[in-house]
Amino acid sequence: MVDDTAVRSERVLLWGVPAVALLTGLVWILGQGLTSVALLPDQGAAWYEWKLPEPTAWTRLSAWTGYAAHQIVSWGLIYYAQTRSRQWTRGLKTVNVVAIGANLGFIALHEIQTQVFYDGLAQDVSIFSSQGSVVLLLVAVLLMENRRRGLIAGKPAPIPAVVVDFVRRYHGYLFSWAIIYTFWYHPMVTTSGHLIGFFYMFLLLLQSSLFFTTAHTNRWWTISLELMVAVHGTLVAVMNSGPDGAWPRFLFGFLAVFVITQMHGLGLSARTRWLLLVGWLAGASLVYWNRGLANLHELLRVPMAEYLVLGVLVLLLWPIALLARAVTDRRGNAPVATSENARQDAI
Repeated sequence: MVDDTAVRSERVLLWGVPAVALLTGLVWILGQGLTSVALLPDQGAAWYEWKLPEPTAWTRLSAWTGYAAHQIVSWGLIYYAQTRSRQWTRGLKTVNVVAIGANLGFIALHEIQTQVFYDGLAQDVSIFSSQGSVVLLLVAVLLMENRRRGLIAGKPAPIPAVVVDFVRRYHGYLFSWAIIYTFWYHPMVTTSGHLIGFFYMFLLLLQSSLFFTTAHTNRWWTISLELMVAVHGTLVAVMNSGPDGAWPRFLFGFLAVFVITQMHGLGLSARTRWLLLVGWLAGASLVYWNRGLANLHELLRVPMAEYLVLGVLVLLLWPIALLARAVTDRRGNAPVATSENARQDAI
């Protein structure tokens, strides 16, 4: 067993980020031999280039088996933590150490699978499913944090408490699926966009391993993970379409969500929040003054999409959450969300 006081979870973050950078570097080194793989030319926005022109049953089976095993193990560890190890602690528990080790093992397995078979899940599913899973994760965070930081300028949206509690209780399963599905969607190739994406995925896998620890809900750590999507989206857009491409749509779009919603959960003074808002407005105005003010509508695409998906998600989950509460009440089980809510509201 691991003593809860032996390894502080926050210390894992201090060591984890450089470890993730090193792990990404290893992906780059090991991926040098994959550049000779023959691929089909790009065929448009819905096309994913990094998949074999002639897949086999073995290439498909290797990707789906690896993904399924990773997913089942992750869900099993979450279930164990919720039913056997629900107490919030500052230190790592045995289940956290096992989760970190399991994720490292499956990262290694995916690297081996890529070297031998190349293909990921992309051969059989749309690229939009991978992108959509990450968007769903980000929107679920907005929903969970509505009680603490609000949705618009610190003001909470009228989201039913039963929905928020339901998502807080079961979000680990959704987030695990979004992260692991996206991770196995891509072969571990070494384009700049892939490497940035793997760095982000490794950080999210680390976060998913730290359930029921104080590091898991550290507001500066979690906001960094939320903002990483702006970094990733912007850099990939620049790499794909150059400095005249669509990168401002992603940079200022995701930062719009930050100034509208996310920064209000950091305990910043009103003056600091105003400065951040003015900085966002100044940066966006400067960029779009040169690109054409008629394109300012691009700034609204990301926040409008996220808030629209949030509304749809609430409507879809409401009856499910009510049913789950009724079943829980009938069984006389105290929801796991109770302890988590207390932890979330305290930070």
